[in-house]
Amino acid sequence: MKLILFDIDGTLLWTDGAGRRAIHQALLDEMGTAGPIDGVHFGGKTDPQIVRELLTLAQHEAATDERLVAAVCDRYLTLLEAELANPAQATRLLPGVQDLLAALDPLEKDGAALVGLLTGNLARGAALKLRSAGLDPGRFAVGAFGSDSPDRGELPAIAVERARGITGRRVAGADVLIVGDTPADVACGVGIGARAIAVATGSYDQAALAAAGAAHVFPDLRDTAAVLGAIRAS
Repeated sequence: MKLILFDIDGTLLWTDGAGRRAIHQALLDEMGTAGPIDGVHFGGKTDPQIVRELLTLAQHEAATDERLVAAVCDRYLTLLEAELANPAQATRLLPGVQDLLAALDPLEKDGAALVGLLTGNLARGAALKLRSAGLDPGRFAVGAFGSDSPDRGELPAIAVERARGITGRRVAGADVLIVGDTPADVACGVGIGARAIAVATGSYDQAALAAAGAAHVFPDLRDTAAVLGAIRAS
């Protein structure tokens, strides 16, 4: 059985800055500063990691206080929900996503695959973004999130253990495929022997993703047959 884990932002969908705006305001509301946020790249990081990084750069004492970081994250989720509910908000699915998910349905029904999420988003934030793009969070049988660990490298093992709890089957690392748009997505599964399918729909081009060690790299997910072929070959 293949365990196929999708990143969200830049891989499945694009929220047009809603998450960044919400984190910015949450930091201002809770800590009085968002640090040098305009110069910080969010891609591939977990939400708690982003909060801590910005507070550290701002030399704020709360950077090492888990309770205060959690307070920022809670405020962020409230603001994110409001951002995504704004009639002017334009969350969109990225090219090929809908067709690929549909094509994976038969593999799941046959027990040949389990489709899930591996994302730096907090679990509630992930659900909010998926719904905003018209995807049912329940479509994904398993997930590992930034709310499980601020360290993205710990998330693949969490997802594997949750998949075992659902299926009763232990998934070998070589049968775990992480689909993402950043070098961090590519690197995070190395510890368990997972492989990565990278897609250049975020901030990194195909050359950068290949250099990071992705087993397969695509410009986007529109070529359903090719992506399925990569999944089967991995």
